[in-house]
This record gives sequence, structure tokens and C-alpha cells, in this order.
Amino acid sequence: MGVSFLSFPYCLMTFISGVNMNFSRYMNDEYEKLFRRMNPPRVVIDNESCENATVIRVDSANKHGILLEVVQILTDLNLTITKAYISSDGGWFMDVFNVTDHDGKKVTDEAILEYIRKSLGPESCFMSSMRSVGVTQTMQHTAVELLGSDRPGLLSEVSAVLTNLKCNILNAEVWTHNTRAAAVIHVTDEETGSAITDPQRLSLIKELLCNVLGGGNKVRGSSSVVTKEVNHTERRLHQMMFADRDYERVDDDDEDIDEKSRPKVTVVNWSDNDYSVVTIQCKDRAKLLFDIVFTLTDMQYVVFHASIDSKGPNAYQEYYIKHIDGSPVKSDAERQRVIQCLEAAIKRRISEGLKLELCATDRVGLLSDVTRIIRENSLTVTRAEVTTKGGKAVNTFYVGGASGCPVESKTIESIRQAIGNTILKVKGKPEELKPAPQDSPTRFLFGGLFKSRSLANFGMVSYS
Repeated sequence: MGVSFLSFPYCLMTFISGVNMNFSRYMNDEYEKLFRRMNPPRVVIDNESCENATVIRVDSANKHGILLEVVQILTDLNLTITKAYISSDGGWFMDVFNVTDHDGKKVTDEAILEYIRKSLGPESCFMSSMRSVGVTQTMQHTAVELLGSDRPGLLSEVSAVLTNLKCNILNAEVWTHNTRAAAVIHVTDEETGSAITDPQRLSLIKELLCNVLGGGNKVRGSSSVVTKEVNHTERRLHQMMFADRDYERVDDDDEDIDEKSRPKVTVVNWSDNDYSVVTIQCKDRAKLLFDIVFTLTDMQYVVFHASIDSKGPNAYQEYYIKHIDGSPVKSDAERQRVIQCLEAAIKRRISEGLKLELCATDRVGLLSDVTRIIRENSLTVTRAEVTTKGGKAVNTFYVGGASGCPVESKTIESIRQAIGNTILKVKGKPEELKPAPQDSPTRFLFGGLFKSRSLANFGMVSYS
């Protein structure tokens, strides 16, 4: 059957409309490029005006996501943002950040200062519109993303599967929140030291990891993704847990117990200016600003103005936001969702327990030995960041006593003697630790994270 002649004008108008939309989009892109070319970003780094911090001023043409880009660059350099004043109303973006290094001092390393100038200054102007921050392609390792119900021994089984499949774990970061666990693990082929590219082997890795994740709570879903595309690890962990709706409260009793330490988040509308005002009061910690800005950006909200301040152990943050469509928060349901999502973003990275830092020459079985010693001293690892670079192992463990008991000084001394006083640093005083809630579903998650060799030898993983 042929097309009716009468339908031709409609088809022509549809075609013209599509051409006009594409042309309009093209002109908007060209205008944006011209505006940035005429108004390149400016970065001023000042180490004189503030007594205890380096002041970084950033002026740039405004675009959605630019605040996240700036905050991520500073955060990835392990700089702490103690104060910030943000304004991006209209076509211009103006920020002032007070930052310190990991020792709480001014940033004086010229290599870091030069990197900031290049990353945020005029040289980044034309790259920024074409790049997705934190997303890179690499053939050096394969990324494994895991999401499922948290349960005792989960990561022990995961690492055992990877080891049995001749995968070497380079880096790993796992977050747990609200009975859920998400992990991003970077692995290489044990023999070649490069990324795993064989499709059949990748399929087998995914299948076996899905079997492990499926062994927990069957009410909630689980997933395993193996890919060569490596996203910014912390962004991916936020996205994975947000998509899993970990912000939904599942146990009111736990919330009542944790009410004192729970972040205080409020959202009110400022009707005179069509903004929604978000205020956050919580305990200050590293990367807090990044976690909040990323969550707002990922939820399609735009930050027009913000004030960030840290006083002692506490942080106070205030944001003036609108949805990307230009509207403030429209309903009480939306307001509650914003509050819950921001609370979850803050709590995902909270690490309770004594902090142990290990820095040593990397060797086969090092991490297995360390986690075994920790386990043999009746401590549980509540969170860990595992990295290897240039033949060095730099790992951080957050540990607590069994059944929520405080960690005793003699226990830490025993661990230091077994591992080595020079390579293990202890942050905090054991007797000052507060008991964690008993029967926590996340307490044993990291138990034996790198004990996969011993687990495999003892046949604790079944593939049937």
C-alpha cells in the first residue's frame, strides 16, 4: 500500500521541524563555545590572605555540572574543603574554596598547584565541554561492579571466586548502607598483568559472581557487571546504591537508635525567588562536599548559590537549588526524597571504628596475611580501601571489636607486633571507641576480603 499524497505535507513539516531542532541545538552549541572562548576560566590561588588555608577562586562560564567538576578535581587531589562560597546564577560561575592538604596545612606543593591551574584554568576550557568527568577507557585492568544484599562473608566469597579464576585484585572499594553492599573492584589477569579481554572468561566471571550475590536476601535484587570502561569509582558507588534505592528506610528501630548521629537535612522553598533551600548539619568528614554535590547533580538539581563551613568536628552547608527544568521542589513527596537521598549519600561513606593504615612493599599474600591477623585478634573490618601502585600497597582498614565491644589497647599492640610497627599506623585511641550496634548486618562484610587463596584451598566456595 502506497503512502497517501495527502500525508506528504505532514511528513514535510515533520522533517522541517526536525531540521530546525537540530539547527537550533547546533547554534546553541556554537554560541556556548564562542562564549567560553571569549570568557575563558580564570583561577587564582592565594596562599597569603588566609592564615590556615589556601584560597582558590574560580571564575568561569556557567554550565550544568561545572560545580561537580571543580569539586571532584579538588577532592581527587585529597584536598579538604573547609569553606566554600558558590554562586552560579546567570551565565557566570564564581566560586571561592578554602582548602588544606591531608595534614590540615596550606597547599604548597607546586606540582599540585600547577595541576589545579591547568585543570580549572583556560587550558581546560575546550576540553571540558567534550569530556565526562571521571570516565576513562583503559586496557590496564578490568572493572568488576557488584551490588547485592550485605551478609557475613560476602566479600570473602567474591575474592575467592576471582582468585580461582586467576584474577589479581589491584584495587577495591566497597560501601555498605541500609543492609545493601556495592563494590567496584579492579582486577587483572594473574599471568599477564593486563586487563581480561576473553569474552568467555568475562562471561564466566559474571556468572559465578552472580551466583555468589544471589546467595543472600532474595527479596532484593543483585547484579554483577564486568567491563573495560572504568568510571570514577566513588561516583559509580553512589549511582549504584542510589539506583538500588538504598535511601529507603527499612528498619525504624535502627533509625531511632541512630537518631543522635543522623545527619540533619531540611528542604524549604524560598517562594520570593523560586529556590529550594537545602540545609545540612552533620559531622564533618573527608569528601563530604563531593558526596552532596554529586547527589544533587545526579538527581538533576542545579546549585545556584551555596555556603559551606566547617567548625571543629561539625559541618554546616546551605544550598539554593532548582530542578534542571527551572522549578523548585514541588511537593512534600519530592522534598522527602531529596532529604532521604542526601542522608544516604552522607552515611554511605561514614566509617565507624579504629583506623589502621598499612603502607608496605606489595607482595603476594600481603593483604591476606594482614586481614588474617586482624581476624585472629577478634576484630572486624567495617570498611576498607585497597590500593596498589608502583609496587607499594597503601591500604586503610576501619576496625571494631567483636559484638560491638570497644577495641582494647592490648589487641592493637598485638596486631602491630604481628604486622610490624613501622608499616602499620593507628589513628585514634582504642579506649575512646564507642560500641557499634550489635548484630549489624555489615559487620562481617570485609572479613577475609583478600583471603581468597586460603578460602579456595579449604573449599569454602561452591560452584554447583
